[in-house]
Amino acid sequence: MYFLVQANVYLDPDHYKIFDALEELNIDYGVINIPPAAEKIDFNIDRKDVFVYGSVTIARLARQNTEWFPGSFYGGNHLYEVYSKYYGENLLNYNVSVHKISEQLSWKKDELKFIKPYSEAKIFTGKAFTEIEWKDFVFEALENQSNRITKDSLIQVSKARRTIKEARLWIVGGQIIDGGYYKFNDDAPFEEKVSQEGLDFANEMIQLFNLEEAFVMDICLTDEGWKIVEINCINSSGFYPNTNVKSVIKALSIYFSN
Repeated sequence: MYFLVQANVYLDPDHYKIFDALEELNIDYGVINIPPAAEKIDFNIDRKDVFVYGSVTIARLARQNTEWFPGSFYGGNHLYEVYSKYYGENLLNYNVSVHKISEQLSWKKDELKFIKPYSEAKIFTGKAFTEIEWKDFVFEALENQSNRITKDSLIQVSKARRTIKEARLWIVGGQIIDGGYYKFNDDAPFEEKVSQEGLDFANEMIQLFNLEEAFVMDICLTDEGWKIVEINCINSSGFYPNTNVKSVIKALSIYFSN
């Protein structure tokens, strides 16, 4: 399988690791820069066995190249409205409402809301906001002409819930290939590896709905047990310092080459 990797990915400090992994595994790959306003991927290749990796932009544009396999998994089952039907209350942020970012939200006194992008996952980072924080964020985002946020950008809003620790899992062919924590809250003790309880929970979720042949699942431990934070497209999911990138790339190459 041939990996087409976007070079100009600046928000992920561990992005370079994919090049090290591809070199070590002796896997064919190409490198491309994708302008923010690009409308197609300008890259000529005779091969059809292509997997793209980089930003949301390359993941989205690669869907136009229908002859590439596996190409990109962007969209489809990654939408909350699809996977929430299967995962239900196993989701950290269940019962969401969808709004345009420019809409006025209703707030209770001292309320925290968890707000994240709805369909364009990387236009900003989802987190808990107070009313003042959210209004300031929206004002600045709409004033900033250099980002991709517009007054019609969709957001999903839910009740903010406390998490104890959070982990990212890389799933290929229904199997968890790698996983690691990226956040510990409330003085939670550090753990080198994701707990077996967390992995068991994720495997149960995969059995409920194996969303794609390859995807990324972020999970967290809460006062009510383990929950899914969100589902991410594997073509544009960032690596964390503890990600075994070589294992992920090897698994993708073997699975889709077969």
